[in-house]
Amino acid sequence: MRATRRALLTLPLLGPLATPALAQIPARPFRMILPQPPGSANDTVARIIAEPMGRVLGQPVVVENRPGANGMVAINLLKQQAPDGSAMLLSGVSQLSFNPHLYPNLPYDPVRDFTYVAPVTDAPFILIASKRSGITSVAQLLERARAEPGRLTYASAGIGNSTHLSVEMIADRANVRFTHVPYPGTGQAMTSVISGETDFMIIVLAVALGQVRAGAVSPLALVAPRRLPFLPDLVTQAEAGITAPLMPGWFGLVGPAGVPEPVVNQVNAAVRAALADEGVQRRLTDVVLVPIPGSPADLLARMRQDSEVWGAFIRARGLRPE
Repeated sequence: MRATRRALLTLPLLGPLATPALAQIPARPFRMILPQPPGSANDTVARIIAEPMGRVLGQPVVVENRPGANGMVAINLLKQQAPDGSAMLLSGVSQLSFNPHLYPNLPYDPVRDFTYVAPVTDAPFILIASKRSGITSVAQLLERARAEPGRLTYASAGIGNSTHLSVEMIADRANVRFTHVPYPGTGQAMTSVISGETDFMIIVLAVALGQVRAGAVSPLALVAPRRLPFLPDLVTQAEAGITAPLMPGWFGLVGPAGVPEPVVNQVNAAVRAALADEGVQRRLTDVVLVPIPGSPADLLARMRQDSEVWGAFIRARGLRPE
């Protein structure tokens, strides 16, 4: 009885310190830091949701591109920010689920160093080839790879990026070998395929769709579970005979460690409201991005699941930054 009474007497002292219920984002522009350059899928998502998020938050959302080192430039910047909700990172799956397995001395921990705030979008990928390569099907790609191991080159947006690991997974399952050519970002990588500097790549469909429709590249397969109505003749990865896990293409918002729960809830609500906006939904549909509104716990669960699947592959393949 005495112990219970003592516990009850301590509650008023601990409560206000534990959860600052009135905490909210500082009254200044909200900075959305991106690990990819302008023109990337990451950048597309940010610029679609920025304005409607700002309306809900009552202050502008400023998009800040900080590409480099497969997201570590942006992450280092985020870690320097106060945990008050004024700056957050629109991270991709690479930074949170892949990097911890790629870099033995990674300067951040995907759980300890971040506050998970909101899942935002998911996206299918597409396998495309340069016109100069002459490759027009997955069968032809694999046939040439078997005939000349390592001769075909593929572009990526960086070592350990989704665009890198997705091709390595296919190479592993198909028992072939390609030569990897990393670029600083998605835009530069795709430009190399368009020009014929590299032979092929896997890229977020939202980024490549315009070039596919313009005939600037040859679409080989969707890295997605099913065909899409606006590309009815394009086979899926599985239909093309490749049995491999599909590359996840999600983006989620995270803050530095220690952001108060009320602030997390405030920003999460702004993301949900933006994703529910009809104009935002139309723009996301136009670029084949799927809204995935959810809780901070949902985002953390996605990170952990993909870390388990792709982390095992990275370790088995012995993939490391060059």
